[in-house]
Amino acid sequence: MSAPPCRPVPRAFALGAAAALLLAGTVQLAAPAGAAPAAPRALTPKVLVIGIDGAVLSRVKAADAPRLKGLMAQGTTAESLLYAGPMAATSSGPGWSTVATGVWPDRHGVKDNSFTGKQFGTHPDWLTRVENAKPQLSTYAAADWEPIASAEQNGPIYSAKVDKRYSLRGDADGYGVQDPKIASAAAAELRASAADASFVYFGEIDVAGHGSGAASQAYLDAVARTDRHIGTVLDAVAARPTYGQEDWRILVTTDHGHTAAGGHGGSTPEERGTFVLARGAGIAAGAVRHDVRLVDVAATALDHLGVSTAGLDGVPLGMPRAEAFDTLRPRLQARTDETQIPAGLKGHTRTAPAGWAVDNSAMGGGGVAEWRGWAFATDDFWTRSQRDQWRELNVRSRDVFAVADSDEWADKATTGTFDSTLVSPTWQVAGGTSRTLRFQTHYRHEAGQTAQVLVSYDGGAPRVVRTLTADAVARTESVALDVPAGATGIQVRFRYTGTNNWFWTVDDVQVV
Repeated sequence: MSAPPCRPVPRAFALGAAAALLLAGTVQLAAPAGAAPAAPRALTPKVLVIGIDGAVLSRVKAADAPRLKGLMAQGTTAESLLYAGPMAATSSGPGWSTVATGVWPDRHGVKDNSFTGKQFGTHPDWLTRVENAKPQLSTYAAADWEPIASAEQNGPIYSAKVDKRYSLRGDADGYGVQDPKIASAAAAELRASAADASFVYFGEIDVAGHGSGAASQAYLDAVARTDRHIGTVLDAVAARPTYGQEDWRILVTTDHGHTAAGGHGGSTPEERGTFVLARGAGIAAGAVRHDVRLVDVAATALDHLGVSTAGLDGVPLGMPRAEAFDTLRPRLQARTDETQIPAGLKGHTRTAPAGWAVDNSAMGGGGVAEWRGWAFATDDFWTRSQRDQWRELNVRSRDVFAVADSDEWADKATTGTFDSTLVSPTWQVAGGTSRTLRFQTHYRHEAGQTAQVLVSYDGGAPRVVRTLTADAVARTESVALDVPAGATGIQVRFRYTGTNNWFWTVDDVQVV
């Protein structure tokens, strides 16, 4: 099989870049007779990441927050969900470490606010990566939660390699007092310095969440005040003397959500909620995306500055993936038998995407309808079926993924066993070559269940190339394949069997 086609640069990205050049007055529309056209002047890339602690997107939309709403209108909005225990708590330590490093907690090592087990030497923050790759660039971090930019409370997340760090004590002195100081200091820095790469943090929203709950007027008021701080910072960027010659990527994100009554750290969708707002050339205006995760913030920032993102879990926002399961989003359905999932939430289908199939010829009868054989679901839908059973740990899947869940299927009376096979399209290959089967997977094992990956060539008998016999938590699987001489087509199967055991997810299947 030939490798999946390279993903073209989206038309909106190309047009956005051109528009940015035109707006900046850097495109020569005409040249004097006999003169060669002047080359477009390259814009200088700049990145600003703004972190707002404990912000719930639905409450931001309900608040008096014109600057944040303006970013949504001018750019792209992407909601997603975090992990939960035992990978990490939905707390600030893991959340801001994930934003900064571009990898998930199973790699950066921060599981709670103690920062015990941190692996920042192996997985540094994105500003430190900029310093390591391009030390001539100016880096800046400003925060009033102490461990972000100082050694207090077992920090820092952003290392001493960052050119300038401004840290205040929000926990000790109050975020209502310190956030305005962060805004003023950051504005002064962004207005006057090179400001190639910056991170600015505000903490008051989280305090309001803890004190009054996300459903409160006090929370909305904190959002409004933080929005004004963000406006101060954005106005400073726009006031730069060189702004017209610069290409700014603005990103706003949060580290976790809040319950309506207040609090986070657990596994509810409200606590796991995060979002990314992105604005800049090549970022679609007024768009909503479902394939963006929190790790993409660092990757997007680094990519914009021309710094390698190799080894990160994150993907730059300018590189949206073309993935078969994601095409099912318009066809997602609401619940049928599930009782833990809100009635209006559309997040699953048992209809395979074009070219794919589900073989349920050996599948038992009865059971919960949503999970009768391989199905396709979103994180929000699937994890609501039963919390705190590791479903929340499926962090490396994006948007819609395939799932076989014998545990949930067996929550209603069944006959026989769960025995279902997910079948790929037939992809072209060249005989006598070596290829790699690659896919994202999340598998929880229990004795009595089986999970097999099978491959067949040109319609021949499938043979097992991988058997999962232990937990594979949010993992990228790679299987080396030797294509037989003369073969022209390959087909992949994922067969799962079990009886009230656990589950298996598969996403982003490629033969490369």
